[in-house]
Amino acid sequence: MVTRVLLLLLVLAGLPTLGRADTGDELDLSDLIQTFSEDFDTLDVSAWGPGTRWIAHTPWNGDFGSAAFADPKPGFPFTTQDGQLRIEAAKGVDGKWRGGLLASVDREGKGFAQQFGYFEMRARFPAGKGLWPAFWLIGLDRSTHTSEVDVVEHYGHMPARYTASVHVWDRKVPKNSRTTHKFVAVPPNSLYADFHTYGVKIDGEWTRFYFDRREVGSVPTPAEHHQPMYMLIDLGLGAGWPIDEAPSPSYMYVDYVRAWQKR
Repeated sequence: MVTRVLLLLLVLAGLPTLGRADTGDELDLSDLIQTFSEDFDTLDVSAWGPGTRWIAHTPWNGDFGSAAFADPKPGFPFTTQDGQLRIEAAKGVDGKWRGGLLASVDREGKGFAQQFGYFEMRARFPAGKGLWPAFWLIGLDRSTHTSEVDVVEHYGHMPARYTASVHVWDRKVPKNSRTTHKFVAVPPNSLYADFHTYGVKIDGEWTRFYFDRREVGSVPTPAEHHQPMYMLIDLGLGAGWPIDEAPSPSYMYVDYVRAWQKR
């Protein structure tokens, strides 16, 4: 999230993915209990809190990318219907883009976060160059490093894959930051036609990524990720790609977001 330059160079160069090879193993939740469930029958959100389940900006800064994240108001950027959340990104009459983001803690770190476990979103993405839907985890402690897991980032310029990543952003010496990416191939346009689940299971040794509850790769869990992490869900724009062809409006649909932890 802090920088995408390295990722874009890797993608453009067609380099192989990093991390352990795909296993295709089916997810096993038998040793976990559910700790969080958001089914979007309603949406409890405010711009910054306190006291709501979600806030509409990143707790540390507010916005990122080429679209500001809008304060929630009736009908934009969030609506709920039939147990689904719709996040809208649109270009206003002022020529500026605005999208939507949900964070599960507020600026004081109050809300839902947990150390280790399994985190999952079921969603359908919009098609279009420049669009950037994502589901992330961020560590609560950002005093020296920002710990980040990108469960899914989808760049609209690449309809046949998405990216899962593990980052450790060094806030004092940026050149010491570390990143591991996993490029997950999918049938072209399938992320737009159907709902899919995007998950990550984290323990003290491994961070395992899942697509439709099948393992698609894993990387060793960094020591900096041994801490509670909270969730971000958003429909943004850019990520280093041009947005001149992005369709307005665009909609991301989220069926649910859930989390589990060891019994």
